[in-house]
Amino acid sequence: MPLQRIAEALDAGHALFGESRVQEAEPKLAALARFGGARWHLVGHLQSNKARRAIALFEAVHSVDSVELAARLDRLAADGGRRVPVYLEVNLDGDPAKSGFGPDALSGALDELLGLAALEPLGLMTVGALAGDPEAARPTFRRLAAFSAELRARDARLGSGLSMGMSDDFEVAVEEGATIVRVGRAIFGERA
Repeated sequence: MPLQRIAEALDAGHALFGESRVQEAEPKLAALARFGGARWHLVGHLQSNKARRAIALFEAVHSVDSVELAARLDRLAADGGRRVPVYLEVNLDGDPAKSGFGPDALSGALDELLGLAALEPLGLMTVGALAGDPEAARPTFRRLAAFSAELRARDARLGSGLSMGMSDDFEVAVEEGATIVRVGRAIFGERA
């Protein structure tokens, strides 16, 4: 989104923003620093080689999709003397076009992930079925909420947050328990 549109949202009192790409965030955050108070979350896929920049730029990362990425973020955060809030991304549908842990993989790695001292696991994240009908995403959102409850019953260190729902399906996601939605297009329009 153009800086002017984000600046207008800041002026109107909006404080929490998401960005999908580390490389696009850097110039935006630098240009908007004069506004102060803006909080930024990385909501898109994070490549391991951009983890250091992500730690420096973002308050939270919604797309931790592997043990290797989690361990790298943990090391970098610890080196910087901070704790980084994260959401563990789950690919519940087994969609090869989406990132994320498979449910069995996440269940098997949960103890290791929750043992990373510099990460604060706020909860789980998923992307619903990308279809014309928002209802198509409901089963995925419902399964994420149930899976989250199952994992938290095993280990309460996993937060109860559910980052799910985007501009086309956020209402369904909220009905299924979303605690954070990603609705940039609904607010700002299509990408410039």
